[in-house]
This record gives sequence, C-alpha cells and structure tokens, in this order.
Amino acid sequence: MSEKKFDVTALGELLIDFTENGLSSQGNTLFEANPGGAPCNVLAMLKKLGKSCAFIGKVGEDMFGHLLQDAAAEAGICMDYLLFDKDVRTTLAYVKTFENGDRDFSFYRNPGADMMLREDELPLDVISSSRIFHFGALSMTHEGVREATCKAIGCAKASGAIISFDPNLRPPLWDSLENARAQIEYGLARCGVLKIADNELEFMTGETDFDRGAAILRAKYPNIKLFNVTAGAEGSYSFYEDKRVFVPACKLGGVIETTGAGDTFCASVLNFVLDHGLEGLTEGDLAEMLRFANTAAYLVTTRKGAIRSMPEKAEVEALLNA
Repeated sequence: MSEKKFDVTALGELLIDFTENGLSSQGNTLFEANPGGAPCNVLAMLKKLGKSCAFIGKVGEDMFGHLLQDAAAEAGICMDYLLFDKDVRTTLAYVKTFENGDRDFSFYRNPGADMMLREDELPLDVISSSRIFHFGALSMTHEGVREATCKAIGCAKASGAIISFDPNLRPPLWDSLENARAQIEYGLARCGVLKIADNELEFMTGETDFDRGAAILRAKYPNIKLFNVTAGAEGSYSFYEDKRVFVPACKLGGVIETTGAGDTFCASVLNFVLDHGLEGLTEGDLAEMLRFANTAAYLVTTRKGAIRSMPEKAEVEALLNA
C-alpha cells in the first residue's frame, strides 16, 4: 500500500454505553458511563497495535460529547474531525448484561447527534489519505448521515483505500428491518474486508449454517476478498479465495460482558491486513489472524466498556504464548 497519512479512518457513531455496575446502598441499579461506539472502538484497538487512526463523526455540544472527545483523544485517535451539534444531544445506550455476557440495548437516539453528520461536513482529504476506510451500518439508518456515509465510501474507493464494513445490526435503531437489510446490502456490495456476526449472517441469508450463509453472500458479493464470521463463544471463521479456516474462541473464564468484543476482533483483522495486505494469504496466515483476533476479543470481555478497555498487544501475545 502507498504511503498515506492515516492507516485507518472510521466514520460513524460515537456514544456513551451506560453499563450496569452494581447496586447503590438503596438497592438502585448503578450505571457506569463508558465511552463507546463501534467505529471508534475499532480505532482504539488499532492504536494499541501501533496504527495511526482518525475518526469522523458528530456528538452533542454537551458533557457526554466532550467526555467522548477526551476519551478517544486519550486513546491516541485523531479527533480533529469530530463535530459538535449545538441542538441535538449525544447518543446514549443503556446496556443490560445477562449472566452469559450477552447484552440488550436501550438507545436514546431520536434523534442523536451522530445522525446529524452531513456530506458537506466530510473531510474528504482525510478519507483520501487513509489506507483503510471503515464504517458500520448505524451511520446509514437516516437519510442525512446515510448520504454522508455513501459519499465517504465513494471517496475512499476512488483513492484506492481498502473498504472495511461491519453491519453491527441493532434492530431498534431502524425504521424497518427491510431498510436495515437494504443498507447492509449496500455496504456488502462495496467492501473488500467484512466482519459479520453469526446473527447478522442469518439475518441476511436465512441460514444458520455458517458455510452455507457465507457461500450465499460470497457468491452475491465477489468484491469481498476477506470474509470473516464471528460466532461468539464458539470462535470465528475466515473465508478467503478457496480457503476456509475456523479457530475456536479463547475460553479461560472471567467474562463480564461482550461489549466491544466484535470491534476488537475487527480491529485485529484490519491490523493484520495493514501488515500483510490482501494478496496471497495462506491458511496459516488466516489462522494466525483469527487466533490473535479471538484472543484480543476475549480479553475485552473480561473488562467493562470498550474504548478505555482495549488490551495492549503484549497482553494478547502473552496469552497466545501461555
């Protein structure tokens, strides 16, 4: 890849995940304000892996918006292109965590500031000077931010950047599941690297069998060179050319919640792509990539939050070599 200013630029939501953190002396549930949002979570992990990153998005001109800016900047992400909306508040998500670590979300985004990003506000020069452009489907739920996302994708493709996509399906944030499916299809048709979760694969294909589901989407979207499926506690799959590799998840116990696990996995994959490219990958390469990504994702599940909870590279390697 040619020399560019940023390794990865991501566009999308930046929000507060309010996660349960015990009970007060009166028996009321306590919530901790964790900085999050899938695209910025990905960048936070990439910074831990030594990559240069920039974020494009919008938050409210409020205490949470500034908290998010500070947390992301503290993580080493370039936040020069974060915008503040004076009229619309920062998006909030309340996260209910179950015993197995799975989650249920209640969003306060009607509207939320991340939806207010307009295409005329995009720093196109930043997108053009990035090796990888990453986005998710939540920046396509509403017309204005959808137009901005589509323009950003076009700019990135024109500059020769690799396009990375994570559907990150959150049904409550869509006006209809048909619209969600259509916008995810748009992303699938334009990315070269895909991270898709098992439930999203089933949503898009009707298949619970990963191989059959992947085959359907790979046939429909031959532009996807590296097709990765995360299967939660089971592990992950990578499909590349005629190769199929499965690596089981890291299961050492201590899981608190799964927030940020998929984003950590995604970042680890993008880090591998930055280091090795997308040509001539072997089954051994894919297995190495998945082992690191699975282990990094596991470490995040043992902590609360995302942006401030990403593991150091040395932590991942130590666990891999244990």
